[in-house]
Amino acid sequence: MAKEKATITLDRRKAEEARALVGAESTSAVVDVALDRLIRLERLRRDIGAYRAAPPTDDEVALADLAGGALLDDDTDWAALYSEP
Repeated sequence: MAKEKATITLDRRKAEEARALVGAESTSAVVDVALDRLIRLERLRRDIGAYRAAPPTDDEVALADLAGGALLDDDTDWAALYSEP
């Protein structure tokens, strides 16, 4: 995809923090990463909205029932296992 120069106004502190967090070499790279993530997130939000707008069909419910929920219902404290010390 072709890229072109653009002039933007941004908070330098936020840009530098984001740059450090993602390990980007430049502010342009940070903006590119941010836009990619925003696009993915908004597409996901739209997909979820569309999914919620249409209730599952009887066939979809039956398929989900085949798996059951037993494997998800355990006493493991996942938050404790994966919390930072």
